[in-house]
Amino acid sequence: MYNQDELRKKAAKASNKAAALGPDIDLTAYDMAPVAHEYLNDEKLHAMPKAEQDRLIMAGLDISENARGGTYFQKDTAVVHCKSHQEGIEIIPIRKALAEHEWIREYYWKLASVDTDKYTAAAELDLHDGYVIRALPGSKSIYPIQACLYMDKDGLQQNVHNLIIAEEGSELHIISGCASSPHLKRGIHVGVSEFFVKKNAKLSFTMIHNWAEDMMVRPRSVAQVEEGGLFLNNYVCMKAVKSLQMYPTTHLVGDNAVARLYSIIVGTPGSEYDIGGRVYLKKPGTRAEIVARTITNGAKIIARGHLIGEVADVKAHLECKGMILNGGIIHAIPELEGHADGVEMSHEAAVGKIAQEEIFYLMSRGMSEDEATSAIVRGFLNVDIPGLPPQLKAEIDRAIEQSDKDVM
Repeated sequence: MYNQDELRKKAAKASNKAAALGPDIDLTAYDMAPVAHEYLNDEKLHAMPKAEQDRLIMAGLDISENARGGTYFQKDTAVVHCKSHQEGIEIIPIRKALAEHEWIREYYWKLASVDTDKYTAAAELDLHDGYVIRALPGSKSIYPIQACLYMDKDGLQQNVHNLIIAEEGSELHIISGCASSPHLKRGIHVGVSEFFVKKNAKLSFTMIHNWAEDMMVRPRSVAQVEEGGLFLNNYVCMKAVKSLQMYPTTHLVGDNAVARLYSIIVGTPGSEYDIGGRVYLKKPGTRAEIVARTITNGAKIIARGHLIGEVADVKAHLECKGMILNGGIIHAIPELEGHADGVEMSHEAAVGKIAQEEIFYLMSRGMSEDEATSAIVRGFLNVDIPGLPPQLKAEIDRAIEQSDKDVM
């Protein structure tokens, strides 16, 4: 049962609880006061300044809404645009959903724990907003839904809570972009996300981050996949950020449920990333894959992965490959944990550099050294993600193409 008083009591007790992983952040150094912004109708949305449009498009948000099934756009603490263009797909600001829809109580804080640390506590005690995106039973999204959490006010702490629900037999594709305005220097984004993939449903969720150099980012997410369900979780971050720490957890609770987690990280000088993923395989026939591609150009990157096979007849693979271009650190931490006879799990981890013979070969084919290096970097980052719709693959390819210029 949903009990708001109990939730807030737990959150209050955890409000000073440091995270288990990653550097601690003094939340009192940031402003949480609500920031007012006008609601943007279609005409005003499409008339946004070009500098902002450019920031948004690199986070996957196309304000023209071409080939998009709907849009959720939050600027600082205010929802400035929210609309679904497809029947059977609901997009609702979470504060509105909590006030108007009783069914939301079945999902709110049911997977993530409000008292995990002070960041989850802040998301409950000082919730600004967030989105609920739900595919109704049997519905299939024709085009991806786009959701953007944008920060414009310098020094702000943005607290959001998102619920993503793919009902039985549905298919839902989401591009979630997080970005900051061109003039923003510092801030912190705190985001809680809970994913529910029902029986025989399919959910692909692609996050693209485009932050500022002094941004602190603390996502907290948990997913649950029922019988025959498929969860694709893709994370792309190729721009500067001060500190990013995330460790999403997925529970495969139904027979033959599948989860695939992919991360593509390009670390810039002075940035720190502590990223990874954990999957619990709880039923026979469940499958999981965690794949990370990381490049450091002077950053510190910790890439974690944890697979837990709890029953027989499960298969899982963990792959972490890193490349050091111009200094920095890559620390890969793969973990496999088997609890029953008949589990089948494997991992592969490697950290290296660009082979000179590869560069020489491409140069012999007419490329300059920079062009050869660029081609190798793009190839390294180009992860084949099974089941990803063409529109989402194009977004990732565009982000990789743009990041290549920054790396070089």
